[in-house]
Amino acid sequence: MREMKLPADHVPVKTGKIGVLLMNLGTPDGTDYWSMRRYLKEFLSDRRVIETSRAIWWPILNLIILQTRPQKKGKDYATIWNTEKDESFLKTITRNQAEKLAAHLQGVSPDIHVEWAMRYGNPAIKPAIERLMAQGCDRILAFSLYPQYAAATTATANDHVFRALMAMRWQPTLRIAPPYHDEPAYIAALAQSVRDHLATLDFEPEVILTSFHGMPKSYLLRGDPYHCHCAKTWRLLREELGYTTDQMMMSFQSRFGPDEWLKPYTDETVEALGKKGVKRLAIIAPAFSSDCLETLEELAGENRHIFEEHGGEKFTYIPCLNDSDPGMKVITTVVERELQGWI
Repeated sequence: MREMKLPADHVPVKTGKIGVLLMNLGTPDGTDYWSMRRYLKEFLSDRRVIETSRAIWWPILNLIILQTRPQKKGKDYATIWNTEKDESFLKTITRNQAEKLAAHLQGVSPDIHVEWAMRYGNPAIKPAIERLMAQGCDRILAFSLYPQYAAATTATANDHVFRALMAMRWQPTLRIAPPYHDEPAYIAALAQSVRDHLATLDFEPEVILTSFHGMPKSYLLRGDPYHCHCAKTWRLLREELGYTTDQMMMSFQSRFGPDEWLKPYTDETVEALGKKGVKRLAIIAPAFSSDCLETLEELAGENRHIFEEHGGEKFTYIPCLNDSDPGMKVITTVVERELQGWI
């Protein structure tokens, strides 16, 4: 730790330590109507997520969506809820990632502290930063757990970090970890997860569908690099595994509203593959660092049913890296690289 020599009559100051803040998308506090409504309102009020004019969007959000969607999404969350801890698995996994990262970094330096937070819901970003500073962290690395950069994910998380600092008299020195869509450790971990999962099956998939979270096409046309990052991840993973573009395909899921989103759509692709005569299908979701509603309920649940309803026979979902050893290797690799010069 760096020593700070203070006059004898100086107020106590904690300083000289390093903070790492892991940030994920968010989670409701419960599956009930009001918990879901609070979460959806915060999420869908974000101008980074919904860029539609407020004059158009506010009536739609408050008079239609928030009247009906909380019940539906609450039922969806209930199907994949961690009942033992009474929380979403996204929260459970993100906490585990932070705890394992903290244990690893203690072997690097005892002066590194780790916190975790959610952009939407709890635990929130500002209190996490305040806890780091209370421990003497005058340098903080903010690390969004989104492999591919998007304004609606990485940028809005960073916005919240900056907002927290705007209210501080003594701001910490801040570093923002870059996206890791083409990080060799990430590609290697994804490839190993595919190999390990396929080794547990009694069938060999004819197609592995690489499904990324979608976004409106208009965001791409305005300059968002997300589509390019996804395509690069897909290409590098496909090359690492030695698959052709027919054996490992790319698609985009979770579209919302009437606008055109990035294509091809996952659900339509799954349906088309079943109708085409593909009998054995696997899906992997490299845009997610942790399994969540979009992977466990939408991919492993809804898309399984779509495939089977249209002629498919064998289906498997390949889990996210989560807090597995390969997944933690990705996180520790990026964090240690970005802390260079501080440790």
